[in-house]
Amino acid sequence: METPLESYIKAHSDAQTKALEWLVRQTHLRTNYPQMLCGPVQGALLTLITSMLQPQRVLEIGCFTGYSTICMAYGLPEGGHIDSLEVNDELEDLILEGFAKAGVKESISLHIGDAKETIGSMKEPYDLVFIDADKREYAVYYEMLQPLLHKGSVILADDVLWDGKVLQDPMPTDAQTRGIALFNDMVAKDRSVRKVMLPLRHGLYVIRKEED
Repeated sequence: METPLESYIKAHSDAQTKALEWLVRQTHLRTNYPQMLCGPVQGALLTLITSMLQPQRVLEIGCFTGYSTICMAYGLPEGGHIDSLEVNDELEDLILEGFAKAGVKESISLHIGDAKETIGSMKEPYDLVFIDADKREYAVYYEMLQPLLHKGSVILADDVLWDGKVLQDPMPTDAQTRGIALFNDMVAKDRSVRKVMLPLRHGLYVIRKEED
């Protein structure tokens, strides 16, 4: 159920495309955790940021059903490409169907498997990275990404407020909350990046690499 504030923000942001509306319906019908969708406001922001940055190479860690992937693909420049990583092979058919409906499948390579293994096989640097995967591994992803970044590379990390759990005192001891807190502290102390944390949805960290 949307709050009045959420409804107002949604009404004054770019609307979902028909393909994204279809994907939302199918995600609710065909998955157990539709709340994992990033949603129309964050999706519109991803499209806008991508269109402003004009990245040639994008890495997405955590595809789910492909909503965020499609949103970034909408903002790609000519020749731009997304490598999207997803661990759940049961979602592959839905993901690819969504890419096709949105008309962006030629701009995306879907990699099914463990994200750490796939990241470890990457060689070329990325201009934009979106992290929305296993919260326990955010800090590990961040360390593994360093060789794949260049000056000016941007990382967007989702769920960094983790429904407010990182603010609780005492902080919950579950691995997901501790993983997010570790990542947040790691980024905050990293002098090689500029960063700002936004209270959008469950928190979005915007990080820009300033030093090679």
